[in-house]
Amino acid sequence: MNTVQDWIRISLGRCPGFDWSMLMGEEHFLYRRIADRDRAVLAVGCAQTIEAPVFGEDARAMTWVFGALRYEWKDVLFHGRGTDGDHCRWWVPRFVVEWRGDEVLLHTPKADEQVARSWAERAFVGQPRATAPLPPLVWMRHAPPERYRAQVHRLLDHIQRGDIYEVNFCTSRSATAATFDPFTAFESLLRRTDAPFAAFYRHGPCFAMCASPERFIAFDGHEVMGQPMKGTRPRYADELRDRQAAEELAADPKERSENIMALDVMRHDLARIGAQRSVCVEELCVVRSYPRVHQMISTVTARMRQGVSPMDVLRATFPMASMTGAPKYRAMQLIEETEEGPRGWFSGSFGFFAPDGTGDFNVIIRTLLYHADDRTLRLTTGSAITALCDPEAEYEECEVKARSVIDALRDA
Repeated sequence: MNTVQDWIRISLGRCPGFDWSMLMGEEHFLYRRIADRDRAVLAVGCAQTIEAPVFGEDARAMTWVFGALRYEWKDVLFHGRGTDGDHCRWWVPRFVVEWRGDEVLLHTPKADEQVARSWAERAFVGQPRATAPLPPLVWMRHAPPERYRAQVHRLLDHIQRGDIYEVNFCTSRSATAATFDPFTAFESLLRRTDAPFAAFYRHGPCFAMCASPERFIAFDGHEVMGQPMKGTRPRYADELRDRQAAEELAADPKERSENIMALDVMRHDLARIGAQRSVCVEELCVVRSYPRVHQMISTVTARMRQGVSPMDVLRATFPMASMTGAPKYRAMQLIEETEEGPRGWFSGSFGFFAPDGTGDFNVIIRTLLYHADDRTLRLTTGSAITALCDPEAEYEECEVKARSVIDALRDA
């Protein structure tokens, strides 16, 4: 594996629009946006698949490493079933394009400089490519609404008995498209949702177009930050109604309860790897507004104790609290018993570790999964079930989240 000493960083200056079609010839890539850092990274190609990232004593990755984590990694972490490689994919890219504010940087092994430069020169073309409209999609739910309601009532029975306090329950839908362009779809999702933790992933015939508003965990040297997100309201064109929706979300006792429970689970997870008295809640139940939805988040930080690596942190905190429940272990058992099937990439994570000691992993939600071989698409959405919830309102929340993705495609 090449180390950072084998790589060089080239400033491309301020570059015009990126041509996503340049990725059509790539069998492997991952784009990740980190909006609150005014940053994005793109891993182009796969130079080497690895078992796991390697870190120095300063918690810095030895080279650029990108990762794709399925929800079912939990089976390895909690039950010892299978291996990391069954559910985690780690790789070193051929080269990396990085957006830092207005500047574009190219990170490449020295030996591949000319190839990487040539690719980048063609990718930044200055004008958007011509795209055909996406075909209309007919979505079929995997389970009827009445089954969803029945399973929610089953989960509420467990809550009343004290088995759990909160559980994230999800439902899926699928569509088949004779012609579908994942590159146009992702461009549309990114443009229309402005998702702060968006991702675009390909591994062979499998694509993920992710408009995620949620960060799972971020790294900066030995510092770690988690940001569980619970609580959603739709946006409205009317300014007054839109402001009221945000205010209602901020004051809603059910939504605050969900958020605080997810935060408590994350605090507990970080305490397992954090230095003594380093775990700190920085933000509590803050409402942030995106083009199509209002969301409630909380922020918790910690400092890794001596001898702990970023991989240890991922193992201690995955899967994320906001997509499981409280207590986490029992919630995951009930998810497996009540949902329609394995989640796969949904509620997993796309992320990276950089040689400068930073890293960022999102939550795979608001995500279209596309398999090019059979031309099928899948979209999964969920909500938190608590003692205060109304099954009809939870079903509508799933619909709101699905529409935020589907409507963005219709605008393509």
